[in-house]
Amino acid sequence: MSVFLAESIATFQSQKSLADRAIAQVDDAQFSANLGDEENSIAILMQHVAGNQISRWTDFLTTDGEKPDRARDREFEARGLTRRVLLAEWERGWGGLFATLESLTPADLERTVTIRNEPHTIPRAILRQVSHYGYHVGQIVQLARHLAGEKWQTLSVARGASDEFNAETQARHAQKKAGS
Repeated sequence: MSVFLAESIATFQSQKSLADRAIAQVDDAQFSANLGDEENSIAILMQHVAGNQISRWTDFLTTDGEKPDRARDREFEARGLTRRVLLAEWERGWGGLFATLESLTPADLERTVTIRNEPHTIPRAILRQVSHYGYHVGQIVQLARHLAGEKWQTLSVARGASDEFNAETQARHAQKKAGS
């Protein structure tokens, strides 16, 4: 596997982990809540990301990334799906992404795929999705943080803890270096 593919997979894994850990901090009512009439809930964002992933990563090398049966606009409508159903759809989307990326070879990186009839090199198609999913994962995290309120558990370095985190990281790397 190429460094690009491995790093792409690691980036997507990190994005999914952030979203999953944020989603776990909201209850069912918060999961479907939005902050205004024109705003998306966590549930809707997950529905959209999953729909996009299923479309983009199914038959990635051989068909347009925008499948004819995808109803993108419907992804932004509350469909009354339960959290359990949406989580299954979410896992299906991510599962397809990871299965596809893990199946690619370094030679595949030279190929071209289409998304909405537009040609993309495979690295460009992957980076397009890294950007897209990062955008929506950020929205999910921000919504979950807002909705969880004081119960929120930070997903990264807590405020005021940067120096301690940096010292721990430095010590870990020094131990690894000494052990090699």
